[in-house]
Amino acid sequence: MRGLYSSKTEIRHKIFTEIARMAYEGQSPETLEELPYKIVPGEIASYRDSIFLERAVVGERLRVAMGMSLRKITEHAPISKGVEASIIEEKYYEPPLINVIKFACNSCPEKRVMVTEGCQGCLEHPCVEVCPKKAVHMEGGRSHIDEDACIKCGKCLEACPYNAIIKQERPCSKACGMNAIGSDEYGRAEIDQDKCVSCGQCLVSCPFSAIVDKGQIFQTIMALKSETPVYAILAPAIAGQFPGMENSKIRGAFQALGFTDVREVAIGADLCTVEEAKDFLEEVPEKLPFMATSCCPSWSMMAKKLFPEQAKCISMALTPMVLTARLIKQKEPDCKIVFVGPCAAKKLEASRKSIRSYVDFVLTFEEVAGMFEAKGVDWKDIPEGEPLFCASADGRGFAVSGGVAEAVVHAVKRIDPDREVKVMSAEGLQNCKKMLQMAKIGKYDGYLLEGMACPGGCVAGAGTIQTVKKAAAALEKMKKEASFTESYDSEYKTRLESLEKFEVE
Repeated sequence: MRGLYSSKTEIRHKIFTEIARMAYEGQSPETLEELPYKIVPGEIASYRDSIFLERAVVGERLRVAMGMSLRKITEHAPISKGVEASIIEEKYYEPPLINVIKFACNSCPEKRVMVTEGCQGCLEHPCVEVCPKKAVHMEGGRSHIDEDACIKCGKCLEACPYNAIIKQERPCSKACGMNAIGSDEYGRAEIDQDKCVSCGQCLVSCPFSAIVDKGQIFQTIMALKSETPVYAILAPAIAGQFPGMENSKIRGAFQALGFTDVREVAIGADLCTVEEAKDFLEEVPEKLPFMATSCCPSWSMMAKKLFPEQAKCISMALTPMVLTARLIKQKEPDCKIVFVGPCAAKKLEASRKSIRSYVDFVLTFEEVAGMFEAKGVDWKDIPEGEPLFCASADGRGFAVSGGVAEAVVHAVKRIDPDREVKVMSAEGLQNCKKMLQMAKIGKYDGYLLEGMACPGGCVAGAGTIQTVKKAAAALEKMKKEASFTESYDSEYKTRLESLEKFEVE
């Protein structure tokens, strides 16, 4: 649960911190073998049945944080196996990006309706009467559910006057909008990688911390320690993620980590807005029945996987991340670019061959928090500096559900004031699927559709630290601090054509 500093959060933070410390201090990668004992000290387990199990899980998490794959349970191998091939700067993720540590999984039931101790064995027993499959009956003075006959419709729990019947569902599966999580032969969670779009909501939802995504912390720090200029491009969802780090201290804080400078991805969002507005005016409804936004990679992947006939309706505009990276590499083609944001799926997007030349590394806010800890960065010691001011309020608004569509509508109105733009937006992949199903049958002809995989938008991404409510409030504050309101007024607008054609040699 974001915003709750739990044992799960603590262990994740320790892992990211130790990987960062190992890189900053120039420790040998073989140090990985010692880290489980540092992260989980002592002789008595704190979180699981066995301290050996705790350390084994930490060992796997250390591997994926280094960008390596999980080890096979059936094979003996050191934690550092394959590390040499993983710590080079050009290393990208081996698929899959997101996977399950099998021996950390609790083998939660996929879905079941069950009677709790709250059952009073009442005379009316409405649970029995409403069940369409006669799966509920009285036994020993209490309700009993035949799981083989139960269809999990939930009518019995709605009817119970004592709220004594509950529906349990595997948290990772419930969070997955792609129905990509099932069970293996032992009842442990298993991800269907053909369905997965790497949104990371399962990772956030698993209370046993059994689901992991690969990282590039070590590789990024190696680049920071080199002679090559390294720029951090910061997603707008950074607002409020690091309490005490005001806008005027963001640049100094990242420079303290070793970055040459920072840019805000909202600059690229402004350019993406203008591009999508022009595309909408040119193509809807003459060439396309509707147009869907493209900046959320999980939403875009979902649409292409499940609605291939409508894939042509997804905007072809370059994403804010790519546009911002291209802006920098136009001037400094030999520099390195690190996207810092809330999103697990951006890691997958950046690994595509067409994008690798522009975005070298992707880190989440949670991973960067480990870097700050390892480096000993204290916001109080960071001097006030030049704030981020080159992006519009609309560009920064990309981080919340509805923000992309709002920005595009404003841009359309600037280009063609008489054009009416009908908008439909959805957040969460289940709702996004419903929206596209309706679009497929023509309900949203002429519309601009905005899809966000994470409920609430990017501020609810898998790599965020704060609660969605706090992050959204901080973003509103950051929008008000913008030097201009609408994306169409971006000073970089004239460079759009050259950015679209730009290629790193």
